[in-house]
Amino acid sequence: MRQDGKTTDPHRNQRRVLRAVAALEFFKGVFVVLMGVCAIALVHKDAWLIAESLLARLHISTDRRSAQIFLDFADSVTDARLWAAVRIAFAYAALRFTEAYGLWKARTWAEWVAFVSGALLLGNLAIVCYMLYVILQNRRERRNAMPPSQ
Repeated sequence: MRQDGKTTDPHRNQRRVLRAVAALEFFKGVFVVLMGVCAIALVHKDAWLIAESLLARLHISTDRRSAQIFLDFADSVTDARLWAAVRIAFAYAALRFTEAYGLWKARTWAEWVAFVSGALLLGNLAIVCYMLYVILQNRRERRNAMPPSQ
């Protein structure tokens, strides 16, 4: 107790940060739901035409290699793949919403879910860093193996 008669809460700052994380997880869930709804909107539509229209609106030439890759991907989209993406998106969003609720209410299980989720992210980050190292190392070796230019 403080001298002025008011009690202090030692976990107040911790709860504030947990609620900020909960809000972030909630917005991640909302974003993924929106992506799922966009996927539903593409069902029974010609994804290639929509992709071509999008490139035109963004003033990206379809002659560019990246635009061709995007159009090839759009051409391979099927209704079955879209429905699979929707199911995955909604399941992922449900996990994010559940985690957000649990963190907002300061539930221990949600702290573990956030911990495991973050650990997976760190594991992926370690893989990305290692792959960057491999790419740079191989590039260096190829450069050193080339005969000097005259």
